[in-house]
Amino acid sequence: MKKWIEAARLRTLPLSVAGIILAGFIAASVRQFDWIIFILSILTAVLFQILSNFANDYGDGVKGTDNADRIGPQRAIQTGAITPQQMKRAILWTGILSFLSAFILVVYSFGIEKAGLIILYLILGIGAIVAAIKYTVGKNAYGYFGLGDLFVLLFFGLVSIMGGAYLYTKQLDWTWVFPALSIGFLSMAVLNLNNMRDMASDLKSGKHTIPVKLGLEKAKKYHIILIVLPFFFTQAYIFHHYNGSIWPWLFMLPYLFLFVHLIRVIQINNPKDFDPELKKVAILTLLYSLFFGMGLIL
Repeated sequence: MKKWIEAARLRTLPLSVAGIILAGFIAASVRQFDWIIFILSILTAVLFQILSNFANDYGDGVKGTDNADRIGPQRAIQTGAITPQQMKRAILWTGILSFLSAFILVVYSFGIEKAGLIILYLILGIGAIVAAIKYTVGKNAYGYFGLGDLFVLLFFGLVSIMGGAYLYTKQLDWTWVFPALSIGFLSMAVLNLNNMRDMASDLKSGKHTIPVKLGLEKAKKYHIILIVLPFFFTQAYIFHHYNGSIWPWLFMLPYLFLFVHLIRVIQINNPKDFDPELKKVAILTLLYSLFFGMGLIL
């Protein structure tokens, strides 16, 4: 079990549920929260993330991207702990479980009579499964063309927040785009740190991530944008819904540490030093979601 737990990369799971948690808080702020929807949403997001991690391990493993030059934690196929055939079976079963979880979620949320909405969400679910796999798997893996950031913004941000909140409320609020972009950009920042750390090995393997395309210094400037813009997006949402309460500004507490993180990133010259920053931003994104969300309902 230990090798599969390591392959699931548990440290990535907090980031995967940050948007789901904030969507639940948004629903609670308009008194339309549902615990069953929340639990099923968390389960589905976690399964999608594990699927993505398995597929990433497989794709980079068989392509040789995960090699001795890689700075981050060693992967299961890279070390031989899990064979490519075993990982392919794990991807298949995790994909099936992800789809079943998503199906139960949308049927519970909308009722079987809302066939159109169920089909729409299942298409999104299938899209998430395909995106998780195609990030590194196959000849046209989009992660090798620098498109990973775009898909993170789409699924970790827009789908997670706007699609998640709609499951509760059955309506769309255009202002949800602000927290959606906030979570999306912060999630992109985690990916950017990962890619800045792995620039050397990615370049050798033909994986043209954003940092590989931009170079380290420009990638750092890109990272600053990814961290700073959500600060203003969040304020835009607060001002639009402002009711005189100071509690929504709780989000600034984790942001103090994110600004300290930016100072650290600017100073880094050794790629291996990006790895601990990656963990920090993932946890701080979850804390941002919790603090901002609690501020909305207090």
